[in-house]
Amino acid sequence: MRPDGAASWLDDRGEPDGSRGAETWITCRMAHILSAASLLGVEGAGPAADRAIAGLSTVLADPEHGGWFTAVGPGAGEVDGTKSAYAHAFVVLAGATGTIAGREGAAELLDAALRTLDERFWEPDLGMHLDERSRDWTVVDPYRGVNANMHSVEALLAAHDATGERRWLDRAAAVADRVVGWARTNEWRIPEHFDSAWNVDLEYNADRPHDPFKPYGATPGHGLEWARLLLQVDVAAGAPGRRTEAARALFDRAVEDGWDRDGGGFVYTTDWTGRPVEPRRFHWVAAEAVAAADTLGTVTGDERYAGAAASWWEWIDRYLVDHRYGSWFHELDTENRPSGRTWVGKPDVYHAAQAVLLPELPLTGSFGASARAAGPILAEQDEAEARR
Repeated sequence: MRPDGAASWLDDRGEPDGSRGAETWITCRMAHILSAASLLGVEGAGPAADRAIAGLSTVLADPEHGGWFTAVGPGAGEVDGTKSAYAHAFVVLAGATGTIAGREGAAELLDAALRTLDERFWEPDLGMHLDERSRDWTVVDPYRGVNANMHSVEALLAAHDATGERRWLDRAAAVADRVVGWARTNEWRIPEHFDSAWNVDLEYNADRPHDPFKPYGATPGHGLEWARLLLQVDVAAGAPGRRTEAARALFDRAVEDGWDRDGGGFVYTTDWTGRPVEPRRFHWVAAEAVAAADTLGTVTGDERYAGAAASWWEWIDRYLVDHRYGSWFHELDTENRPSGRTWVGKPDVYHAAQAVLLPELPLTGSFGASARAAGPILAEQDEAEARR
């Protein structure tokens, strides 16, 4: 974390890259993970989380028009003023997990972020979040996308755990169910891109298949991520089993299409027949694979999920974990060698940290609530160990 609370982009060695600005979504993810870590008793995590939350409330907040910038810097006075639902969903997540952890300033951040996500991005007549607006909010991009809504579901589940307000859980469930409906009619490959009326555009970005946020085709990693989120919606709603069938179907389709049985690793994207389009391997996809497998195993008791997770962890340890400099390589080529065409450096610890920790935590509606539930258990274990 920088002294001002914004998170630096990290290079291949895990050192701050001064040529890049501070991204709101990265700072949010760090605040989220650090807040959860503070609940788990990680030394120094709490003050670091407080600093990140303060950075979101100052450095990355737009003092003129409200909401949050996409990025600030690297030069003095430079800002990317685009207002995106994706970034704002992560501000909600940071505020929610910080609130669950009792971090300084988190409740105020969560209140402001929820209000902004609700008033500026939620389209009640369409039942989804729009994607982007101009800095002053007056211009709305006609593009609509599932990715921002996926992370909004995650954030709203956390907000429900932080506030106890049922409306955030109901909204998360409604968005999730709509996405499941699209996937079910598309052989469980999730359509990602839509126009302003939420008409699907399966050919969107066919000429830009390497886009890190809006790639052409199906994204197996999102199928895996949605599988986990559906099960968390059920846990939060007290409706066990309601969405398990859909979670299984999304998981199975993502694995069938995404896992390279010859060389190992999950491809980034496929076309609508399951053929790889971008065959490079991104670390977050593998992280979501093991997280989804663990969650499905917990919910169903089916041992095949534990077997899949164990084999993928072996692959992760062999190819993705950087045993020299730490963290995970963010991108591999088709031969499982570190690459950097789409993702440069190691800016994001969120997917990897959650994948590592979720199997050790009780299953709840959110990562923060799971860390909170685990805190007393870990404390008892520490006390028992100390008595030995």
